[in-house]
Amino acid sequence: MSDRITVEELAELMKKAAGVTVAPEELRQREDSGFDTFGLDSLGLLGIVGELENRYGIPMPPDAEKSKSPRQFLELANSALLAGA
Repeated sequence: MSDRITVEELAELMKKAAGVTVAPEELRQREDSGFDTFGLDSLGLLGIVGELENRYGIPMPPDAEKSKSPRQFLELANSALLAGA
């Protein structure tokens, strides 16, 4: 397990926690698009946050579940991982 969440890991989490399948390449190309354009709603994002908290054993920032885009989410989540390391 790395100390940073990658686009590939986010794509995996979107499928596992929310049932939304998106190729990592598409996430990377459209990282500033809203999660809703990928079919991910706030409940799905909350599931991803919970999965990351369980996986890494640290709380994610409160704003992580309100992230609008993959880029914003990864920045918040990775800053929490770096601070918790």
